[in-house]
Amino acid sequence: MRVLLVEDDSRLSAFVEKSLQDAGHHVEVTEDGKIALSLCMAEEYDVAVVDRMLPGLDGLSLVKALRAAQINTPILFLTSLGGVNDRVEGLEAGGDDYLTKPFAFSELLARLIALSRRSVQKYTETNSELVCGDLVLNLFEHTATRQGKQLHLQPKEYRILELFMRHPGRVITRTMLLEHVWDVHFDPQTSVVETHISRLRNKLEKPFGDTFIQTVRGAGYKLDHKSAGDEK
Repeated sequence: MRVLLVEDDSRLSAFVEKSLQDAGHHVEVTEDGKIALSLCMAEEYDVAVVDRMLPGLDGLSLVKALRAAQINTPILFLTSLGGVNDRVEGLEAGGDDYLTKPFAFSELLARLIALSRRSVQKYTETNSELVCGDLVLNLFEHTATRQGKQLHLQPKEYRILELFMRHPGRVITRTMLLEHVWDVHFDPQTSVVETHISRLRNKLEKPFGDTFIQTVRGAGYKLDHKSAGDEK
């Protein structure tokens, strides 16, 4: 999970950053609302943790600006402002969840994982397909085809491919795959991810002589179609 943490309390920020990293997640940190806005405009995050009281641009204004820019990153407000009106104000500004300080890290992590999972699984009822080149994923029938030929995918292979196709060109980490496909929130130190990626590649790429799933060394994988001619 890729997390943006926007918090101007340096001690709290350091604690949350280290705890998230120890749990296997990638974290970017800033204490300034304006910088956070720029980061969200340029990068993609699975979820953002935002304090209400920030220098440069306060948390409410930051979230309103993001929503106005059609940036739908799930946002959790983490703040000492815990009154009912404060919570309502945060949610009406475009926040997705609200957690007051002090808090238990286990609850923060659980809420972030839930927000991230909800975001990945969300799609409109009228959009029944994901398409990338000649690759088509039917979300209603749970089928995948290339060049009109059906790919006989196992359920886990289908879920892996769906995650890639919802985020084309974006690096998907091993941790993200474990969370979204196996619902495992720790690294079991097995080759289960690599084994399923290999099986998916055999069905998705081998019969067609090209590559769809690229390995990003030290980071994970991404969906990036390259024909045989591009490889040379």
